[in-house]
Amino acid sequence: MRIFNSRDKYCKTPFGSIRQGESIHFKITVPRDLGCSSAILAIKDDLSGDVVSYSMFWCGMPDDSHENWEIDVDNISVGLYWYHFSLDTNRGRKYIMRGWGGEGYLSNTDHDPRYQLLCYEKDFETPSWLPGGVMYQIFPDRFYFSGEKKKGIYPDKKLHDEWYKIPDWKPDEHGIVTNSDFFQGDLKGITEKLDYLESLGVNCIYLNPIFEAYSNHRYDTGDYEKIDPVLGSEDDFRELCTEAKKRGMHVINDGVFSHTGSDSKYFNRQNRYPQDGAYNSKSSPYYTWYKFMDWPNIYHSWWGFDTLPEVEELSFSFNRYINGEDGIIRKWMRCGNSGWRLDVADELPDPFIENIREAIKAEDPDALLLGEVWEDASIKESYGHRRHFLYGKQLDSIMNYPFRDAILGFLDCGDGRDMIEIIMCILENYPRPVVRCLMNLLGTHDTERIITLLAGERQNGRGREWQAATYLSPSQREYGLKRMRLASGIQFTLPGVPCIYYGDEAGVEGYKDPFNRAPFPWGREDKGLLEWYRALSKMRVSCSCLKDGDFKEFGSMGRTMGYIRYDDVDELICVFNADQHEISFIVPEEFENGEALLGTVLNGRELQIPANSCAFVKIPTPKAAIETMAIEHESIPEPAD
Repeated sequence: MRIFNSRDKYCKTPFGSIRQGESIHFKITVPRDLGCSSAILAIKDDLSGDVVSYSMFWCGMPDDSHENWEIDVDNISVGLYWYHFSLDTNRGRKYIMRGWGGEGYLSNTDHDPRYQLLCYEKDFETPSWLPGGVMYQIFPDRFYFSGEKKKGIYPDKKLHDEWYKIPDWKPDEHGIVTNSDFFQGDLKGITEKLDYLESLGVNCIYLNPIFEAYSNHRYDTGDYEKIDPVLGSEDDFRELCTEAKKRGMHVINDGVFSHTGSDSKYFNRQNRYPQDGAYNSKSSPYYTWYKFMDWPNIYHSWWGFDTLPEVEELSFSFNRYINGEDGIIRKWMRCGNSGWRLDVADELPDPFIENIREAIKAEDPDALLLGEVWEDASIKESYGHRRHFLYGKQLDSIMNYPFRDAILGFLDCGDGRDMIEIIMCILENYPRPVVRCLMNLLGTHDTERIITLLAGERQNGRGREWQAATYLSPSQREYGLKRMRLASGIQFTLPGVPCIYYGDEAGVEGYKDPFNRAPFPWGREDKGLLEWYRALSKMRVSCSCLKDGDFKEFGSMGRTMGYIRYDDVDELICVFNADQHEISFIVPEEFENGEALLGTVLNGRELQIPANSCAFVKIPTPKAAIETMAIEHESIPEPAD
């Protein structure tokens, strides 16, 4: 009999993190032969280090050889905590510490790993429109060109006249890669392709930066107030947001606020703008925004790139410019956007993120604020302290790289149980409102294309010349397409919201920047893969449990990973075979007559799952089945007298 498991409702309720004011019930089961005379729950405040001890109550015996101790705790304040149990026994002081899978074990020391507990704000709610949907990330220059020629484009920007080619990757005559070539993808082009996005079930469009900048990636902002002329105009952006909302879609922008470009109206090192920037004069209104060590040439810059001078986010002037009543955040929301994704959120100070949230929610309480955090955001440390991203006053949710790690780890010879453990840790550590809006990704503009990563030769530090010339062989591509279906099958059924990086659904290949940012292959898509993504999206719509349902592991072992999603309407068992051989998998008895989805073969209780494939079986939950039967019964006319 288990001593304690933080994921077992018998031992702890509720599961995972708690809402402020919510009561927590703990129960431990101790062997009688320990002669336990007292049991203590010790909860340590992560911020202060203070420990509060709660005496537990003896509450009976589940069998002849064990006894239970329990307690309810209902006075936890917002914050991060660590807990364990201390026992006085006839063998001395013993401790219940955290083992693999949340399983407790008896230890002679309290220096072993403790359990984590996060308490979030009681009024913390996240957007209602995102759960159950699909996100789609667009690198605007490379999605679709409407054909409309633009005015006001700087002459030193290179405009391609051929869509189907790889981006420029060779250094210029000065040995610099300028990222100044443009394929002219634009906002009107995105608007023209909204029907395509709708066919994928998309309800959230995440745009990489669209504001004026010198580079094609636009993370070197030149002017936050202006749409880059290559992309179009402010009116084009308004039209995109309006037309998207007609289809039930929401647009969110990329907020790059930790730095600007050196070639910006705020810094103006290249003297492109008429007004003095911080580089030109200490009297510039933007001088206090930057961190000069020796003005004007020595300053803090993002990761040492002198083209990206860091901003002092807590400068009164900068904060007002971004978050004020008429600031940048509100300006673009008033143009129609439904929220923001924060670039390098872990490099932004807590008060600045809180100010962004206040500005966003003042415009639209149901708007979305996502953050870029690559690790477990509940315990992330930066700026010398633990971050408070998920407590309820900062981010709604985050880019979920840990789930990506689990998916890729499973496909790359990982054990299904270990990958489930990564997933369960996130579900246990994050607040439920955060989980329902997790941005579950496989690829982004910062990673290699997922099909290349799954089936291609590893880059292993080789340079751009090798990357530019290396593509998947026919056999590699066939293998990659199978693995793509498997990976996306996991992505689309995990808690949170799947995010498609533009072109992944079409089978676009590519190693690192800029090869992962090639133009979308209109007319050259892999039709089979595209239809698979559409089928996954339809399954998300048809399964209530994939919107905000619960999660439990089932049958994960070796190269097999399985879990069940469920709510009070339906249940979906999801099984994934990453082996090179077909497997047989026995589903729980209640799934025997379930609805097999997406080509799944179910014979009685046995699933036959080919190599590198997935299977899905849906059933109504018992409650829903009873209600359905009642409705059907009521619809049957009574026999005539």
